[in-house]
This record gives sequence, structure tokens and C-alpha cells, in this order.
Amino acid sequence: MSLLANIKSYFSRENMGNDPSLISFNDLDSPLPPASEPLPTVANVPTMVPQTTLPTAVVPNVPNLPVVAPVNVADWPVWLDDESLLRDEGVIFGLSSSKPDEKVAMIRTYFAHQSADLEREVEQHGERIQELNLFIEQKENRIEELKTKKNTLESRQAEGEHQLPRTVVGLVFSAAMCVGNYYLIEDTLRPLYGNSQFIAVGVFLAGMFNLFGRVSLFHDTDSSVSWRRLLEEVGMPLAAALFVFVQALQQQPVLRAVALLIFVFFLFLFAGKLLLSNITLLRNDLRIWLTGRSLETEKTDKTQNWDEETTQLQNQIDELRVQKWHIVPQLNRAEAQLTRLNTRRDMLIKSFESEFWLARQLRDKLTDQQIRQISGNI
Repeated sequence: MSLLANIKSYFSRENMGNDPSLISFNDLDSPLPPASEPLPTVANVPTMVPQTTLPTAVVPNVPNLPVVAPVNVADWPVWLDDESLLRDEGVIFGLSSSKPDEKVAMIRTYFAHQSADLEREVEQHGERIQELNLFIEQKENRIEELKTKKNTLESRQAEGEHQLPRTVVGLVFSAAMCVGNYYLIEDTLRPLYGNSQFIAVGVFLAGMFNLFGRVSLFHDTDSSVSWRRLLEEVGMPLAAALFVFVQALQQQPVLRAVALLIFVFFLFLFAGKLLLSNITLLRNDLRIWLTGRSLETEKTDKTQNWDEETTQLQNQIDELRVQKWHIVPQLNRAEAQLTRLNTRRDMLIKSFESEFWLARQLRDKLTDQQIRQISGNI
């Protein structure tokens, strides 16, 4: 039987017939002020002292309440663990002149003590999950950085396309032309000079290699042609060709000597420049080719290293996620328990306040004897 049922039974018509000093329960059914507006205190009702402990035995007319042993000062009140006792405590405080704030604060403190371990567990799990998320984010950023580097490296191209085979072939042909021109000059000078080989080398070098300009006059279309540059370009080859022509006239027909003059002159003009130009082109083509080879080697090595690091980072991310998945259920379980505790706390506070304000509304309509008798029955 609940406390409210006991109160109604106490003020029933049958009990009133036995005790004429009682007030009818129907007289208490008049409209009551809201719970938020406390009623004025009647002067002849003494102030009740709040009871924080319960008797060692339960009154026989409340069979559902357990027998509670005396508690130590350091222990929590027993009514905090029993909703029925908590309602009784609310009635006792409601019949007194005390405010409910003290008991409500005690309920909150009790549940704060009960939920301290859960809150600490939730905080630890949350911090661990944040730490794992930070590690995962760092490794994912590193993977994106490696992907960007890989794409940038793969998009790099060599400076240009080399023509190394063509340059090598051209260099061989120009060298053969120069060698042939030398033997042609040496054969022309042999009958006339005893040391024709050395003389042929001198004439060949004088006419073949013009070292004044890097680019032939016939291939330079940007700069203007002056008589000095024309003399530098054509003078020595023409002089060497005329020398060979004069020597050839002494032992060869005129037509053959003229043909020799024209052939040797144009060899002097173009063969030397062609040889030097091919050497320059060979150097440039070799540089481009070596740069391309180095770039391909760099792509292969770095791409392989970056792929291995990416795979390792991905495996580490998977391990961190597994750890996170193991922690999440524990966090959810702790949060669920904490939510249940907070829900029960709020429910008990509402139950206490409900009984408190109900008793507070009835207090001013009861006599001292009735209040003492109700308090004794609780």
C-alpha cells in the first residue's frame, strides 16, 4: 500500500467515526494553490525537523517497505537507493518547513558519485578515439602528400627530344668528308713536295676549320653580314683552295684542276663547320639523353619507395581503425549506462519533488496531532 493510500485511509469516513478529532478527507479536496506558490504557514503548526534517517523497523501497515538498518554518518542515506523510501522522505520534508533544495542537491551528489567512474571512462575512451583519429588523419595526409609527389614526378618530362642517332651518323659522315679532303690535298701535293704529308696537314687545317665564329655565315639568318665577317668566313678556305689549285695546274689538266678547286673550296666552307656543329649537337643530345635516363631512374626508384610507404601507412591506418572499432562499443556502453543513471536521477528528483509539494499542500490543512501521526506511520 502506497503512502498516499495510507494518508487517504487515515482520513477515511470509517476512521473519522472512531476519532472525532479528525478532519474529513473530503474537506481536503478544495482547490489547492499551484506547487510553485507555497502556502502561508499556520501559526499553531510547529516546524517539523527534517528526518534524514529511518527507523529500524517498518510499521506493520506498510508491508512493502523493507527493514533498514541504521546507517553510518559516512554512508549515503538508504532512501537514495529505494524509490519508495525516497517518496516517504519527500513527504516528511513536505510536512516540515524546509525547502527541497538540500535533498535535491543530495540526490544529484549521490548520482554524481555513482557516475564518476562512468564519466571518467567515457572521457578516457573519447580522448583515445580523438588520439586515434588524429593519427589516422596524419597518415592520410601523408598518403595524399605522397600521391601528389608521385603525380608531379610522373608529369615531369625531359627538356626536349634528343636526335642522338642522327647526330652520331652526321658526325661520322662529316669526319669521313674531312679525312677524304685531307687525302685529296695530300695526293695533289705529293709530286711537288717531299714532305707533302705535313704540308697537306697545314693546308687542310688552314682551310677546313674556321674558328672565328661559332655558327656558319650561311646558317646565321639573324645577324647582318659585314665584309669583315665575310672575309673571316671565306678568306682562309679560298686561299687554301687556290693554293691547291695552283699546285694541281702543274701536273693536271685545267678542267680537272678547276673541279678540284671548286670541290676543295666547298669542303673547306662546310665540312669543318659541319664537324664542329655535330660535336656541339652530340654534346647537347648526350645531355638530354642522360637527363632523360636519370629522370626515368628517379621515377622508378621514388615511385617504388612511395608506393611501399603508402602501403605501410595504409596498413597502419587499418590497425588504428581496428583499435578504434574496439573502443567504440565500450564508449557506447559507458555512455548508455551514464544516460540511464542520469535518467534515473531526474526521475527520482521529480518523484521527490512531487511527493514534497503534495505534502506541502496538505500540511497547512492538518493539525499537529495529524502531522505527528502521519510522520509516525511513515
